[in-house]
Amino acid sequence: MNIAFVFPGQGSQSVGMGQELAEVFPVARQIFEEIDDALGQSLSRIMFEGPIDELTLTENAQPALMAVSIAIMRVLEKEGGLDIASVAKFVAGHSLGEYSALTAAKSFGVIDAARILKVRGTAMQEAVPIGDGGMAAILGVDMDLAEEIAFEAAQGEVCTIANDNAVGQIVLSGTTSAINRAIEIATKKGAKRSILLPVSAPFHCAMMASAADVMATELAAMLIEEPIIPLVANVIAKGKTAPNEIRQLLVEQVTARVRWRESILFMKGNGVDTLIEVGAGKVLTGLTRRIDRELKSISIQGPDDIVDFLESL
Repeated sequence: MNIAFVFPGQGSQSVGMGQELAEVFPVARQIFEEIDDALGQSLSRIMFEGPIDELTLTENAQPALMAVSIAIMRVLEKEGGLDIASVAKFVAGHSLGEYSALTAAKSFGVIDAARILKVRGTAMQEAVPIGDGGMAAILGVDMDLAEEIAFEAAQGEVCTIANDNAVGQIVLSGTTSAINRAIEIATKKGAKRSILLPVSAPFHCAMMASAADVMATELAAMLIEEPIIPLVANVIAKGKTAPNEIRQLLVEQVTARVRWRESILFMKGNGVDTLIEVGAGKVLTGLTRRIDRELKSISIQGPDDIVDFLESL
């Protein structure tokens, strides 16, 4: 197997995530405790017990999803003897998952990652008043048609492609009125479905500019080491290892498109045949199947998945 590890983004969270890991593996429990201490809150309690509304708050969901992903990676390393640098060609993460990927690749410490994701989540939530922006998934259209829909819907407001997730699955982001227009236009232009997403802000568009400014300041003060394997960055869908380039791409990522489909195809084009999704949910595993059925995709969420994966190596 030629492996890349990929890490999920917001929307993959669910109440109970990470709980079985903490019960079975002391090293996973230690990760959750360290993050709780660093943030000054019992994030693990919210993860294990909910309520889902509290877990879904952007400022909680972002560090929580990273926590589960890194807890699994630490178990693979400490309990399974996995050397990520020797088994993987790349790491990548969807939006906030890029921070999980960089933590897995030793660019960040887990405490720094948790703290900066808390800041990122808060800044993104505060960038736009609730109700002023939104996002919609447009299914069954190609990129050209999605661009056309966004342009027609904007009418002087913000409406842009936020996520190129997979073939026929594109997410638009912008003002509430523009997104509502986009849904109507997409239906008229033959989209299979157009779905208003249950998000609290319009991520990955120009309306997040103030959050990008916050992240520029925070990341400038943060130590970023060279990752031990290349990161395939959302913004450019190419592998990078230079810390200063990664720092700038993380700032740009707040307002820029997540080029996930292109990222997966870049990794395949560079020899990857198996993608390992590490963390809560199976969203990325599903997207991989839509992007290229030749790629094998494996999801690692709990103890049984960890055992199965280690046995497969």
